[in-house]
Amino acid sequence: MRNGHPGNDSQTQNTLTFVGNGTNPKPDSHTNEIAGWLTMTRQLVDTWIKEDIASMDIQSGSVEEAMSYALQAGGKRIRPQLMLAAADYVGLEWERIRPAALAIEYLHTYSLIHDDLPAMDNDELRRGKPTTHIVFGEAMAILAGDALLTEAFGKMALLAEQGFPPHLVVAAIDLLAGAAGRTGLVRGQVQDLAAENKAVDLDWLENIQLLKTGAMFTAALAIPSILAEDHENIDALTAFGQHFGLVFQMVDDVLNVVGDSKLLGKSTGTDASRGKATYPRLMSLEEVNKLIATHVEAAKRELDGSRDDILAGLVDFARDRSW
Repeated sequence: MRNGHPGNDSQTQNTLTFVGNGTNPKPDSHTNEIAGWLTMTRQLVDTWIKEDIASMDIQSGSVEEAMSYALQAGGKRIRPQLMLAAADYVGLEWERIRPAALAIEYLHTYSLIHDDLPAMDNDELRRGKPTTHIVFGEAMAILAGDALLTEAFGKMALLAEQGFPPHLVVAAIDLLAGAAGRTGLVRGQVQDLAAENKAVDLDWLENIQLLKTGAMFTAALAIPSILAEDHENIDALTAFGQHFGLVFQMVDDVLNVVGDSKLLGKSTGTDASRGKATYPRLMSLEEVNKLIATHVEAAKRELDGSRDDILAGLVDFARDRSW
């Protein structure tokens, strides 16, 4: 990378086109739609991850080997993609927030490794591949998750090298710690486990999902606003993230009932067999789809349409996806 733009890296060169006089890559006129943007940004994030992994000393049997396996298992990259879209929304160059984009994907990957463990959801398949603990054993999987969690905050500290003032870097780190920790994702996981095979109402379920799923989405969207000192949009992007998170989780719940396991890369029907608290457990699929539509529209109302339509396209993607 040079001057914030992709250089001669072949994986990036063939997928990114610069249009206009902006500093961030955009789909060209032939792919000017959300599908093209998603492909472009997923490949960009994948390249960043590969470059970071290449800097590690990966030896057979090392924790780095397990970290690399989990990171390169074929994720959607939706959290760093939301961060890139939010960066566009507030006028930040993507290269400047590269450390934060890596951090949020590393945190997400840690959470998946731990979520798949026998003590949690006991999943043997993730993204069409054996889960980390199946390949490397439970102990190494736990340690790989721990390493990714701590590595993420090391990445966040590197934002200072991108010219952001220390107080803004600290504020961004504080927000991410809250989203990932006991007041965010971890609390949501605890509540999710506690709700198994128990009667829950819609408000309880929504609170679980705002923490378990939504907290990391809202962090991805709010961090660029913090770094840009765009206080006007922090609340709007946070609210957008909450609605986005609920849409994403509701679609996940529906796909666990009616989805194609081959497309999903994991087994279906597992939520019901484990007694998980899900939206299809509380209401019909038709009612879930109506609630999804309500949150899609609520998310879009938080946006300033004159700034960008990528975020609106992303919530449509969250609604329409089949994987």
